[in-house]
Amino acid sequence: MLRIGLAQLDVKPGDREANFAAAEEWMKKYWTPSETETAVVLPELFDVGYVIDEAGKYADKDAERAAGFLSRLAREYGVWFAGGSVLAMTDAGAVNRALVVNPLGEYVTHYDKAHLVPMMEEDKYLRSGSEFRTFEIGGAKCALAICYDLRFCEWFRMGALAGAQVFFISAEWPRPRIEHWRLLLRARAVENMMYIAACNRVGDTPADSFPGYSAVIDPWGAALCEAGEAPFGAFVEIDPQKAEEARRFIKTLEMRRGELYRL
Repeated sequence: MLRIGLAQLDVKPGDREANFAAAEEWMKKYWTPSETETAVVLPELFDVGYVIDEAGKYADKDAERAAGFLSRLAREYGVWFAGGSVLAMTDAGAVNRALVVNPLGEYVTHYDKAHLVPMMEEDKYLRSGSEFRTFEIGGAKCALAICYDLRFCEWFRMGALAGAQVFFISAEWPRPRIEHWRLLLRARAVENMMYIAACNRVGDTPADSFPGYSAVIDPWGAALCEAGEAPFGAFVEIDPQKAEEARRFIKTLEMRRGELYRL
């Protein structure tokens, strides 16, 4: 079993201290002890919000401050953090980086957003990631995605073929396309027979409105938990073996005709 926490937060643009404080307050408010391995997922760019055009001012060098913050919380509460992305500055430029930290506070892996949103000119300000990685939490094989990645079925199929049973998604998905979000979460879960644990932010900025609807979707497309439009927190237990059961029953992964698709 695996317990997933959805930390649906408002994010204050450019205010790292306030956003870290909000994440810590979320843990204090919603945390309940459990013997089940627990992973918390935070929104996209939960540290400074969508200020990518000022990355030089706001980006965190190699995500060091965010990693330190998550490490402290992970140790204090004995939890994993699987996503929540931050604006990080690397030697090659700024990236949108999701972090994975274990309950000992140790860095496990990271993922730099591979698909940058052209409508938001992300490719103008950020460098795209080029690596897909999996990791394990309590025996469950997991993978990461960030927001716009959700539109790319190949990313999730690649994860399924690598054995991923759970995908953690951090997002700043805007209101005008929120029905795409809700539909695609279920589609990715069903077509790959996996759990989707997706955390979207809430709140308004001068440019956008973000309505939340964070959710945990099971391999059959059922919402085990779905938030509304207010700040929200919940912990949901899942059984990663249910993904394997679904794959044994509906054998689409086995029956793929890769030689025909030429994608």
